[in-house]
Amino acid sequence: MNAIKETNFNFEGQRSLYKGKVRDVYDIDGDYLVMVASDRISAFDVVLPEPIPYKGQVLNQIAEKFLAATADILPNWVITVPDPSATIGYRCEPFKVEMVIRGYLAGHAWRTYKMGGRELCGISLPEGLKENDRLPTPIITPTTKAAVGHDEDISREEIIKQGIVTEKDYIQLEKFTHLLYQRGAEMANERGLILVDTKYEFGKKDGVVYLMDEIHTPDSSRYFYAEGYQDRQNKNEPQRQLSKEFVRQWLIENGFQGKDGQRVPEMTEEIIASISERYIELFEHITGEKFQYPAAGNVLLRVETNIRQALEKIA
Repeated sequence: MNAIKETNFNFEGQRSLYKGKVRDVYDIDGDYLVMVASDRISAFDVVLPEPIPYKGQVLNQIAEKFLAATADILPNWVITVPDPSATIGYRCEPFKVEMVIRGYLAGHAWRTYKMGGRELCGISLPEGLKENDRLPTPIITPTTKAAVGHDEDISREEIIKQGIVTEKDYIQLEKFTHLLYQRGAEMANERGLILVDTKYEFGKKDGVVYLMDEIHTPDSSRYFYAEGYQDRQNKNEPQRQLSKEFVRQWLIENGFQGKDGQRVPEMTEEIIASISERYIELFEHITGEKFQYPAAGNVLLRVETNIRQALEKIA
């Protein structure tokens, strides 16, 4: 289906190519990054064997929208988006933490709570909560950024104590995280959605904190439908979600949670197509815009050509 499983371009001034779980990142002259949103999909920190058509475009274009909509809060890394599946921006020195913020007890936080945990990243959680309940106030639960393997929960105190981030910088990151989440929640509410939880990555350029990577996408965020939310909570029913959680649930139901000895279930054409359709649904619901399918043709050639033309203008 002409999905982007990986890229191996060679641009003028290219210093390196880093292949993350789902993105291929090209360093250009140490000043710029070209980020290609591939159609790879990961869950439980494992890249699944088959790509999902249009997934990269969905994530790249949602991120483009929300980065532009939050540029008044702090600067972000984006210079231009030359292709539906690629972004070119400034190279920043990243902070070695991901700032996860949660407004509701869902996902990893709920799994921890269900097992009896009443503290998450040094933050105490009240008794008597149910899955998907709204938290009294949004909480920041950072994780370390692992180059390989699983990201690990870490407390504010440990981040500062270990010197991962200075206290001064961390206070600033906390402030930006709360402001970004508030903006994202407001924008979600306009679309009849609840922004349940999300994560942000920050870096520095010329001593200034920048927002990096994608934001408010279904890969980095969890959304509920606002309509019927309270009714479903009252009846102890599952929430209708717009997130990647449906992929995780499919894996869990088929005996896979990324643990040693477990095998990824077969990704049939039907499963791949259904995941692709869900991502497009996510795009249209989150942005309020109709998804634009790219013209037929060699997708890798299109992406490479668009990036080259954009780099020539930047240079």
